[in-house]
Amino acid sequence: MKVIQNLEEMQAAAESIRREGKRIGFVATMGFLHEGHLSLVRAAQAECEIVVVSIFVNPTQFGPAEDFDRYPTDLDRDRQLLEEEAIDILFAPAKADLYPEGFSTELQVTGLTDELCGASRPWHFPGVATIVCKLFHLVRPDVAWFGQKDYQQALVIKRMVTDLDFGIEIWVGPTIREPDGLAVSSRNEYLSEEERKQATVLVQALLAANQDYLEGERSSTALRSRLREVLAGSHLARVDYAEVVDAETLRPMKEITGKAAALVAVFFGDTRLIDNHLLGDPGPV
Repeated sequence: MKVIQNLEEMQAAAESIRREGKRIGFVATMGFLHEGHLSLVRAAQAECEIVVVSIFVNPTQFGPAEDFDRYPTDLDRDRQLLEEEAIDILFAPAKADLYPEGFSTELQVTGLTDELCGASRPWHFPGVATIVCKLFHLVRPDVAWFGQKDYQQALVIKRMVTDLDFGIEIWVGPTIREPDGLAVSSRNEYLSEEERKQATVLVQALLAANQDYLEGERSSTALRSRLREVLAGSHLARVDYAEVVDAETLRPMKEITGKAAALVAVFFGDTRLIDNHLLGDPGPV
C-alpha cells in the first residue's frame, strides 16, 4: 500500500494509472474506519483494479458548535486496517493543502439539501459537496462508493456528479449494522453505555414503520407518527427529525404512490445519529 499526502503526487499517480487503462475505485472517508467503510473498500476491490481510500476530517462540513475538534481519529490504526485489506493507495492530505489560505469556493447542491439534515445543519452539504468535488479531481476515480446510512449525502453526490458531468459512477453500499441493529458509525464511540443501549430505538422505529407499510399503510403522516411513537420509547432520545419522503427527491408526500424512504436523526446527549430505510425492503436486522 502506498501512502500519498501531496496533492500533486496523487494527481500524477491517478494520471499514470488511467494511462495504463486501469479502473480506479475510490472510497472517501473521515477515518476511524469501521466495518461500514471496509465493506465499501471490498466492494471497490471486486470491481476495480486500483483502489484508493482517502482519510480527511473535513472541517467545512461541521458547524461551529459541533464535534470537529473531538471527532475520533487514529491514522495508525486506519493504516493498518487498510494494509490488511491490501488497498493500493491511502490518500491522507493535509488541511492546509486542501484549504490553503485564501480558499473561498463553496459548492451548493440545491433542492435535495432543503430538508432533513440540510434543514437542521445548513452548512453540512456545501462542505460535503466541496470536499468531494476536490477529492474527485485529485483521485480521478472511475467509480466511487458511499454508504446508504448517509442516504441524503449519497443522493446529493449523485446529483453533483450528474449536473457537473464528472463521468464517475456512484455506487451505494448497504448499511452495515451491529448485531443489535444499530448502524455502525464512528460517532457511536461517543455514546455512554446507557445511550448505546437506547440507541437501538432508531432501527426499531424504522422496522415498525416498514412493517406498517408492508401491511398496507400508505399515509406518510401515519408512518411518521409511527416513527415518533417508537422513538418516544427512549427517554434519552431527542428527535431532530423523523420523516417519510420520496426516495429520489426527498420531498414530503401525503400518500405514498412510488418509492419512499423513512429517515431519522436523533440526539443522545450531544451525539447525533442518523439512520434510514427504504420502505418495502426487507428489515435491516
